[in-house]
Amino acid sequence: MLAATYRTQILARWSGEPADLLIALHARRSADSIAAWSQQLVKAPLAVVLTGTDLYRDIAGDVAARTSLRLADRLVVLQELGARVLPEPLRPKATVIFQSTGKRRALAKTGRHLRALMVGHLRSEKSPETWFKAARILAEREDIILDHVGAPLDESLADAARATAADCARYRWLGAQTHAATLKRIQRAHVLVHASRIEGGAHVVLEAVRSGTPVLASRIDGNVGMLGDDYQGYFRWGNAAQLAALLVQCRDGLGASDGGLLGRLADQCRARESLFDPARESAALHALVRELLAQQ
Repeated sequence: MLAATYRTQILARWSGEPADLLIALHARRSADSIAAWSQQLVKAPLAVVLTGTDLYRDIAGDVAARTSLRLADRLVVLQELGARVLPEPLRPKATVIFQSTGKRRALAKTGRHLRALMVGHLRSEKSPETWFKAARILAEREDIILDHVGAPLDESLADAARATAADCARYRWLGAQTHAATLKRIQRAHVLVHASRIEGGAHVVLEAVRSGTPVLASRIDGNVGMLGDDYQGYFRWGNAAQLAALLVQCRDGLGASDGGLLGRLADQCRARESLFDPARESAALHALVRELLAQQ
């Protein structure tokens, strides 16, 4: 987004390369680069983007992550509720920049069954166990299909996915997929399920919204900050029974003239869609860069 206006470099680690501004992703993982940048003889501006686990886990106890917050001139959070977990003195440094993706056309979907899709690698932060439990609750429902895209990053969770697939005929673990293939599956699904316990602002949620696919999501700040406090598609984190009940409501509404719950969720997602437009993200990022460079 910046390359057309500025000379840019993308580095795994900053090692003294000359630059007027550093934008560091993740307060803990980039902590060494942030500290080194701040030790330059000539002060140069620094923005730290809080991408998820740093915001909702690391800054609570990791000294390096907290130091990154203090050294930053600006802190970027990826959704509306992100700033409220920052130490209060640092909140004035925070700005919200929603991530974005291109708009994709909504695809026509069958009314014979509901196809629900979870996209998330098998690791604890994504709470795949909630999806497994929901599949077992719905095992007798032939009209609700549950697909799952994600790489086996945790072998015990992979074993649980295999066991769920063996026991539940309409649960399918599809493993890792390419980004393009995953986007097509999102377009084809009636609903995307996002069960995470910790998120900075999940890209897959906005990809679903921009594809015309409603979302069912755990009620955590990272999701509420993207979809809005009044969104009707939340379930309590880890509550598979609530998730299963929402899926049944979505299925039962397929034949309704207004689409039932699924139709209402689609309307709410359309109302948020412009937040995730690439032009909006680009404008916000350029405004941040101009502000920081003006401080030099």
